[in-house]
Amino acid sequence: MNPAVLRHVASASLIALIFLGVAWELWLAPLKPGGSWLVLKVLPLLLPLFGILRGKVYTYRWSTLLIWLYFTEGVVRAWSEPGLASRLGMLETSLSLVFFTAAALYARNSGPRQD
Repeated sequence: MNPAVLRHVASASLIALIFLGVAWELWLAPLKPGGSWLVLKVLPLLLPLFGILRGKVYTYRWSTLLIWLYFTEGVVRAWSEPGLASRLGMLETSLSLVFFTAAALYARNSGPRQD
């Protein structure tokens, strides 16, 4: 697959995860009415953001490990919470999988060959 497309997909899904996390915990379905400190969960997603946007292969590689935390949270919250929070958990899980797939394929196709 084209590395430019993978880079755009990874960037878009990471940015979407950041916005989802903020909206979820402040307005859509916070743990407490009026917002929750759980919104800080998006801070680790900011660490790889600039490396992802710049196409740094090393950032793509290590961010595939970080994203599993968000996948796990999405699965747990989709399974254990009712209503909108459950659907948001499914969306978080889906975005995490999209990011992982795009980042892993980008890192594989863009890194130096080690034959």
